Amino acid sequence: MGFVQGRPRFGRTAENLERGLALAEGMDADLAVLPELWSSGYVFSSRGELAALAEDAATGPTARALRAAARRRRRHYVAGFPEMHRGRFFNSAMLVGPAGVKAVYRKLHLFEREQEWFEPGDLGLAVHRVGPARVGLLICFDWRFPEAARTLALMGADVIAHPSNLVFPDAQWAMRTRALENRVYTVTANRTGADDRPAGRVAFTGRSQVVDPAGRVLARAGRGESCARAARCDLDAARDKGITPLTHLFRSRRPGFYRTLVAPVGAARRRTRRRVG
Repeated sequence: MGFVQGRPRFGRTAENLERGLALAEGMDADLAVLPELWSSGYVFSSRGELAALAEDAATGPTARALRAAARRRRRHYVAGFPEMHRGRFFNSAMLVGPAGVKAVYRKLHLFEREQEWFEPGDLGLAVHRVGPARVGLLICFDWRFPEAARTLALMGADVIAHPSNLVFPDAQWAMRTRALENRVYTVTANRTGADDRPAGRVAFTGRSQVVDPAGRVLARAGRGESCARAARCDLDAARDKGITPLTHLFRSRRPGFYRTLVAPVGAARRRTRRRVG
């Protein structure tokens, strides 16, 4: 499993896709993960600009480019793109293999001005077969919500593919924790540089990584590198949830005590006040 890290140029869809796939070309990996919104760039200035760059998940330029690369290299790709579906826009990622588009994930947790342009994801979390591996998808800011990674792990994910445009310097550390607390591999593909646009400037932190189920970094990029790196993944390690011979990670859970996790914030606080009173 591996990542591609680089700096897309805003609005240059064909150029971005060509550059990203060229970086991935020589990588020894069955799955290559490219960053969030790789085809378009990140900082939109208007809804019209988004409409001009958004794509159909099945027939758009990202699907066509990844499908051709997947057939040529006999591998799978995950890449972020702006999706247009029935007049609505989503910050999405697609999983593409030699047979075509296998899945689309729409970002559940939108960050900052993404909320002005995109709808929150509505497809939910899912796990997909990539050869012998079971792969789940998250996008960027989803890292802040451990419930999302835990859900994928409980659904059987061996690997969490995490296309990103990370801006917080501690996000990569948090993804090591997501790997450790769920005993899964995580592949974070982040971008570099900055988008300087009329709507503002956003800088990104690079430092893409592959992390193993013990939280160890197996492959990493620097802050400003354009590169592709991969690491071998032992699926048995991801499927062994035994912390010790007597302690199993998931069987030790006490879900009956976790109901507050899925309750609206206000409702949880009201219940707390009632207990205190």
